[in-house]
Amino acid sequence: MTSSHRNTLYVEQAEIVSHDAYPGEQQILRIRAPKTAANATPGSFAHLQCDPQLPMRRPLSIMRVSPSEGWVDFLYKVVGQGTRLLARRKVGERIDLIGPIGTPFRLLPDRTRPLLMGGGVGIPPMVFLADSLRPRLEQYRPLVLMGSEVPFPFSPRPSQIVVPGLPDGVIGSMPLLDDWGIASRLASQQGYAGCYEGYITDLARAWLETLNDEARSQVAVYSCGPHPMLEAVAKLAREYDLPCQVSLEEFMACGVGGCAGCAVEVNTAKGPAMKRVCVDGPVFEATSVFPS
Repeated sequence: MTSSHRNTLYVEQAEIVSHDAYPGEQQILRIRAPKTAANATPGSFAHLQCDPQLPMRRPLSIMRVSPSEGWVDFLYKVVGQGTRLLARRKVGERIDLIGPIGTPFRLLPDRTRPLLMGGGVGIPPMVFLADSLRPRLEQYRPLVLMGSEVPFPFSPRPSQIVVPGLPDGVIGSMPLLDDWGIASRLASQQGYAGCYEGYITDLARAWLETLNDEARSQVAVYSCGPHPMLEAVAKLAREYDLPCQVSLEEFMACGVGGCAGCAVEVNTAKGPAMKRVCVDGPVFEATSVFPS
């Protein structure tokens, strides 16, 4: 484990505050973990013990935190034994947690139009990053695009925020972000009302095409989602010469840099190198992971 993480990792016996199920086997879990809540940054995650009988932990991206109230929110999808056991956990039970882990997204102060792109369970870091921008909306004008092929884990509603350049009829938004004054739009191939019919990269391209050179020079891309989506996002960013950071999703064993089981090849100034997604990431420059 690198020294930059030694003073920011905590082991907590976190209490489940709420645990709500949504269509598509999605869950939103809120736990009381004050140390993690106080130190988490957009892009970081926690390593949770899903069940006392299952030694191997599971990494979950952090979606929201309240440092003052000490809670942390996670959105996850039931996909295997660990998350299926986790989904059975009840309010009041305690979960062993290590967090917060990982390097965060880094906002670029000279790029005042952040484009946040989240797909599926890659949505949580985008919500966290958007939340962090709330005190700085006079400086930044973010646009959050979310894609899902199962129903969204919230009830979409027509946005009250006008975004010039988006296709007609694409008005579905995440209510939470709309209430924060942050523009969001949704994309899916499932025909959901108000959503863009297609991939969020296509929706982003449609919007970018309407910007003039000056406006486009203010855009930076931040993204999390499945590998094929991130590859498409990186390609889009290269096409428009935009800086881009991606948060990788990877299977993990220890989650704290000891086992190197989550290592991926990354291009560095000294050539290709193996980097651990858990502590060297999960956020990387897109060009280092997807060079072409």
